[in-house]
Amino acid sequence: MPEEKQDNNTYNAYAYLINLLSKTDDQAHLAALFDALLTDKEQVELANRLTIFALLQQGVTQREISAQLGVGIATVSRGAKVFNQHQIDELLPDIGKKIKV
Repeated sequence: MPEEKQDNNTYNAYAYLINLLSKTDDQAHLAALFDALLTDKEQVELANRLTIFALLQQGVTQREISAQLGVGIATVSRGAKVFNQHQIDELLPDIGKKIKV
């Protein structure tokens, strides 16, 4: 959980969401939940982050990813930093095969 979200109420809300997501296997319910929680822009940003991970996993360069997705190099660089810091290969195995780009 991000450091700036360490106050108790925020932590409890975040923990509640993680618990709920871990127990939910109904894709329609999850889609409705994400529609309620995230704006359209946030959903696009999340999808872009996942696509950046997929392309990085496939060995595509950051500049190529920036051009392909039409996002700034800084956006790709932040995604690459997270990709390396959080061992995305382990957290999201085969994302490069699952997201066809």
